[in-house]
Amino acid sequence: MQQTYAYYQNGTNNLDTAEKELFFSLSKAYDLYLYMLELMVDVNRVAEQALITATNRYNRVHEGEPPSARFVTNQFIAQLAKNQQLKDFTESQKKTWADEEDFVRRIYGRIASSDIYTEWMSRTDEPTYEEDKELWRQLYRKVIIEDPELDQLLEDKSLYWNDDRFIVDTFVLKTIKRFDKKNGANQDLMPEYRDDEDREFARRLFRASVLGAEHYRSLVAQSLYNWDLDRVAFMDLLIMQTALAEMFTFSQIPLHVTINEYVDIAKYYSTPKSGGYINGMLDAIARRLIAEGKLRKTLPDPRTASEADTDKKQAEADKAEDEQA
Repeated sequence: MQQTYAYYQNGTNNLDTAEKELFFSLSKAYDLYLYMLELMVDVNRVAEQALITATNRYNRVHEGEPPSARFVTNQFIAQLAKNQQLKDFTESQKKTWADEEDFVRRIYGRIASSDIYTEWMSRTDEPTYEEDKELWRQLYRKVIIEDPELDQLLEDKSLYWNDDRFIVDTFVLKTIKRFDKKNGANQDLMPEYRDDEDREFARRLFRASVLGAEHYRSLVAQSLYNWDLDRVAFMDLLIMQTALAEMFTFSQIPLHVTINEYVDIAKYYSTPKSGGYINGMLDAIARRLIAEGKLRKTLPDPRTASEADTDKKQAEADKAEDEQA
């Protein structure tokens, strides 16, 4: 969506250049994923420095309890710090948190004052590898993600990162769960693309949206009643254009999946009312095309769709309860 919008706004209409920009922006999103993994390593480094300072002070005055190394000896972080893919990224891209030392120290301060940290440090048992992983999954989810200054800091570093946080945070949390102690420094991180087909999806969708623009916009126009196409918000039109490109180009993607995805995109990129409007428009266009035999896909009737949506929400609620437990 971002690159389709940029293609029209820039006015160059050079599809090859726009496609290169698309893949460059995707590569920057992957850089952010690795950069956020590196943040956890740097937070632990700051924690180690704080432990050394506290230990030296204790050795001088011998007051209170000796500082505990329970947090900094985390097995997951030790493995992540040695990860070969992450080290290669740091060395090749020269991206570190060294220039953001104050920010990293503040993140550690927020962690050290969190209930998660307090409960962890109060325990006397020897943590397992899985417990060490879960600690950082919780800290990332409840402290790092929620940091009020992180978005602005990342946006200052790269204009490509301001919309990538949500999906990247999801990848980081999945990565933590997938770590296995036996893999050591060779633990696989998530790949930039799942496979060649995954990369090709981005190219095909972008080109289909741009090259088929006239056709897709005519389909939108046919569903407008007492309304001119020129009066449709430009972003709403682009969202519907790209959604229709996906419907026609990828036969394996169910219609309801496509519609739901672009309704979510509309909620993020367009007006508060755009989600409902685009949902109704895409549903109407798809049903008309199916009836005319121009789209070989199916859509459930509204009653069935409503029931399915209810079942989906219940399943998501059950999953959330299981994860919390």
